[in-house]
Amino acid sequence: MREIINHDIKKIQKLSLKILKDDQFQSIERLGGMTNHSYHVRTAKHDLVFRLPGDGTEGIINRENEIVANRLASALNIDTQILYIDTSGQKITPYIQDAITMDPFSMRRIDNIQLAAQVFKTLHQCQVNTHIPFDVAGTAREYEKCIEANEVAFFDDYAVYKEIFLDLQQQFHLADAQLVPCHNDPLCENWIRSKDRMYLIDWEYAGMNDPLWDLADLSIEADYNHEQDHTLLYHYFQFEPTAEIWQRFFANKVFIDYLWSLWGLARIPYDPSMLTYGQERYARMKKNLELVKQA
Repeated sequence: MREIINHDIKKIQKLSLKILKDDQFQSIERLGGMTNHSYHVRTAKHDLVFRLPGDGTEGIINRENEIVANRLASALNIDTQILYIDTSGQKITPYIQDAITMDPFSMRRIDNIQLAAQVFKTLHQCQVNTHIPFDVAGTAREYEKCIEANEVAFFDDYAVYKEIFLDLQQQFHLADAQLVPCHNDPLCENWIRSKDRMYLIDWEYAGMNDPLWDLADLSIEADYNHEQDHTLLYHYFQFEPTAEIWQRFFANKVFIDYLWSLWGLARIPYDPSMLTYGQERYARMKKNLELVKQA
């Protein structure tokens, strides 16, 4: 169980009293999450999840965009209803009953892969334009600014692979793909299963993107093998994935690890262990470049 932060409790009590007129907690439990501080809170009247923004998130997350995306997800019934959310990053939602937070092992099960594919289809096929661009190169530049401002060192050969990344993006230009609402950060801990239903939570990085980004990102986070990748793609498309789909799938894996490796460096001042996270992402990006060439 993760450690409860004392000053978080005071913030939650204040927020609960303000929004719910209820600050008599029966139990409180710290939940997972890499960026924010989330808590399962029970009172005599409520069973809720309170989310507080993590340190430094104001520089890397657009909370207004998150609110738009989260409201869409709730309307599509792929996330819980929102009881309260604001531009500071504070959020209150109902606690999902019988909730099982997924991990890489559980997300490799065929039934969970199928449920995830259906959630992605519901999101991607909703025919809504959120007008939230997910600009990978632009976001990478913002992370570079954070890294430079905090005087964190870049990877030794970063200049070389930045050029490779930009060339690959030009090759697989997003204009060639239909941009749809995407989650853009479907790590395993953002999937919650309750009985026969799967929820996708935490919409901080959501925006209009190539739908294959979401599928490729889940594959990375759950460490899928080729057979599991095929299962995901087949149940998503409902036909055998073509060579073009496979190549775009692997290209998105490169884009994902490029971006999140920089995110890791940007987070080092708040969590030094993120250096290892960034290094692992960066090394895997290089391996996936070879798969793009082979596809």
